[in-house]
Amino acid sequence: MINRVLIRSKVLQMVYAFYQKENTNLRDMEKEFIESLEKSYELYHYLLLLMNDITYYAEKRIDQKRNKYLPTEEDINPNTRFIDNRFVAQLRENHALDHYVSAHKLSWEHHEQLIKTLFEQISTSPAYIEYMQADSCDYEADKEVWRKIFKQTLNNGSDLAEALEEDCIYWNDDLDIVITFVIKTIKRFEEAKGADQELLPMFKDNDDKLFALKLFRAAIQNGEEYRQMITSSVKNWELERLAMMDLIILQIALAEILEVEEIPLNVSFNEYIDLAKVFSTEKSGTFINGTLDHLVQQLKKDNKLFKN
Repeated sequence: MINRVLIRSKVLQMVYAFYQKENTNLRDMEKEFIESLEKSYELYHYLLLLMNDITYYAEKRIDQKRNKYLPTEEDINPNTRFIDNRFVAQLRENHALDHYVSAHKLSWEHHEQLIKTLFEQISTSPAYIEYMQADSCDYEADKEVWRKIFKQTLNNGSDLAEALEEDCIYWNDDLDIVITFVIKTIKRFEEAKGADQELLPMFKDNDDKLFALKLFRAAIQNGEEYRQMITSSVKNWELERLAMMDLIILQIALAEILEVEEIPLNVSFNEYIDLAKVFSTEKSGTFINGTLDHLVQQLKKDNKLFKN
């Protein structure tokens, strides 16, 4: 689940934190870095669990309307398609999710008002309305409505983001990308697999885990060397005048370019330009691109870099 896009983002956040803290060391920061990756994986399961809790709330709401003093015909005979969703029923029984949730004691119980708010947002969304009004639906439609809910509703609201930020400091910048993994998981579900449906692993393979540790260590251990290279490359600028985030992005980019041989230069360029657009200033993407290009040309001229 944790791909290299998320890894680079996490490395950036942790290297930035390293320079903000006093009396810290690489071992402690590496431990915190690994914990931040584990928390991203926890958020993935937390969002999967959210579908169960929203459905439970919808069930309770139907029961309350049925049992009120003067129920309407609609209260007595409601449209139960949402709460009868076969994909969510399968997710409720999923062995992997149940095991992880139990082991990490995950629960939305302390977010009752949030669950209510999210359901209200969902129930007025075009995806929900279309789903509920369709003449018929199958298992694929049950999956598709939740894919659209995450993509169009949950990914665009502030209520969920604010609640997650309060729950865990590591989730501040994770929500958007982790939602893409939830959507990917929804697409992968197969009705025939029942409760044994596999969820995404924390790392796709061991190479991604090694990449995370290698990039993080190199960015900090070789930080002074990389900063000197950057200062020499950026003419007419002193190190103190560079935006802190731009400097750290360049520092990590150099770590990847010099230490991770299997990643092509154009991939590294594109990834760190994108990071600059998200985490730094409006003009940072252009600045990062130009500075990296100059650094790479100088490294090749000095016979310190040979990959294309």
